[in-house]
Amino acid sequence: MPTPQADHFYSAPARYADKAPGAILRSRRVQLAAFAALPQKVQAWQVLFRSTDYAGKPTVAVTTLLRPAGVTPKAVISYQVAEDASAPQCAPSYVMRPAAAPGEAVNQAEIAIIDAAVADGFAVSMPDYEGVGGDFGAARQPGYIELDGLRAAEHFAPLGLSAGRRTPVALWGYSGGSLASGWGAQLQPSYAPELNLRGVAVGGFVTNVEQALFKINGGPAAGLVPSALPGILRSTPTLAHAITPYLTAKGKALLAKSGRQCEIANVSQYPFFDVNNFLTIPLAQLVTHPAVRRAIHSLNFHATAGIAPLFVYHAINDELIPVAGPDAIVPKYCQAGDSVTYTRDELSEHGALAVTGAAAALSWLHARLTGAQKPHGCTTTTVTTMALTPTAIAQEPELVTSILSSLIGLPVGPAPL
Repeated sequence: MPTPQADHFYSAPARYADKAPGAILRSRRVQLAAFAALPQKVQAWQVLFRSTDYAGKPTVAVTTLLRPAGVTPKAVISYQVAEDASAPQCAPSYVMRPAAAPGEAVNQAEIAIIDAAVADGFAVSMPDYEGVGGDFGAARQPGYIELDGLRAAEHFAPLGLSAGRRTPVALWGYSGGSLASGWGAQLQPSYAPELNLRGVAVGGFVTNVEQALFKINGGPAAGLVPSALPGILRSTPTLAHAITPYLTAKGKALLAKSGRQCEIANVSQYPFFDVNNFLTIPLAQLVTHPAVRRAIHSLNFHATAGIAPLFVYHAINDELIPVAGPDAIVPKYCQAGDSVTYTRDELSEHGALAVTGAAAALSWLHARLTGAQKPHGCTTTTVTTMALTPTAIAQEPELVTSILSSLIGLPVGPAPL
């Protein structure tokens, strides 16, 4: 199967820029697989659509659309996979297909969470929110692409959805997918106000790129830094211009290599990577330069009024994304008048909460998408583990069923009555 770089499906057709954002340009039926080897019995299509890039210019993007078996979807969830890489062949539209990239187990494992949403009766849009270039960390672009992916989903006849405010939609993402989902929440009121966005669930919530960089750098998962930096520098020319003079020749060569690889390869090849070893001045000094500071600030979204209700879940002892980030931004959302349900987990670490928090997140999204009263105000709760909260316990049987369905290839859809 050709990679996105060699697959004509991903290329922009002539005069695509004349189309409206979200316009469908081409589509095809596809087969999905868990861990690139276990076929998924779910209806799935890929759609190329017109969108907007980080510079505000027209671009194209791909989303993978899933539909539950045997029922008409009652709503659609845009699920942002934690791609965490800067190469096009790491996109979920590619790694979730059979025999694509069996080494990308972390990303491929998220198919179980996506299956849970499909089993709950929802259609799912799984966008390549980094764009066709693999621009990890780009400002604004992830939000544009996921919102345009929802526009495309509403108009894609095989899903059976209705366009406009008749179709409830939601956003969901964990870790790198939470950063993308945060952009979607921030941009929706101005970029896609016609979408009936009922809620946004974000876990392992990345709110501050610099904060995450310092936390991850030098640790066991430090290969995430050279995995992400190439995309950040490509999509932020002012940052690249400010930092490149301080990169050593060895540092430039390493980023060139890591920008061609996916997350697992980079994490396994560069454990305990330290950015300081590839700079001519200390990182702590570099980030104080005014041009660097301004550029990094532009990568972070900021609390604004009028966004959809948020469900935020985070591990207090998260070893990758400091809890200080969501602890700081949640009160700002609340002060702006937004609704936030925030749960802090005492026992989990970053990877564990992706699993233990999923049932509670899906339960909250289900309530938002099926007519429950819109939540108002803010709540912050600290729990021993999200796995034992009442909403999680109620949802866990369905989550377990979806995981088993992913592994043994059962049809994915709501259980018969």
